[in-house]
Amino acid sequence: MNQTMKQAKEHIKRQKKAYLFLIILLGLGLISGIVFIFFLSKEDSAMVKEQLRLFFEQMKNLDNLNYQKGFLNSITSNFLFAGSIFFLGISIIGLPIVLFLLFMKGFITGFSISSIIANYQWKGILGTGAYIFPHQIINLVIWLLLTFYAASFSIKLFSCLFLKKNINLREAMKKFLKIFLICIIGLAISSIIEIFVSPFLLQLFAQTVG
Repeated sequence: MNQTMKQAKEHIKRQKKAYLFLIILLGLGLISGIVFIFFLSKEDSAMVKEQLRLFFEQMKNLDNLNYQKGFLNSITSNFLFAGSIFFLGISIIGLPIVLFLLFMKGFITGFSISSIIANYQWKGILGTGAYIFPHQIINLVIWLLLTFYAASFSIKLFSCLFLKKNINLREAMKKFLKIFLICIIGLAISSIIEIFVSPFLLQLFAQTVG
């Protein structure tokens, strides 16, 4: 365990500029999503407010929730998104799309946060905490990690094919696959938390605004 942590720290230290770029990109997505709420029309704002009301109304009575279906939908969505990043990463033209997808994940999260706070004011902070903690945070970390390795492999593939650099693509692919499988496990855990833990936190918030 100590050796693994040491290797992880060394890896982050070596690639800190790349990670910093991705964190900034994700942060820009979050900020854009938060600010976007102020540009919605009255009709769109009313629609968002109604959707939130219906969502938290549903959270008040968890007996009606279909946990099996919810878990299947969550894990399928996460796995499809992770698979998309992986396959885009093993193609040369996938790099800008992968970066855009990371930005959009930040945007969607930021928009969700600002929507809850805008509609429930200071109580919305509690709602935001219940919404993003911890599965949304886990997901963002996983998307950040997976995007890094997808972008890294795509760049290596381009360098090998077009710049004729001597790069061991087989070894790079093994590492990418290993990270992908780790991320898949992380997403499965995140889906379990989202469906079987987070609803109880959201229920507490729904009762305070009911």
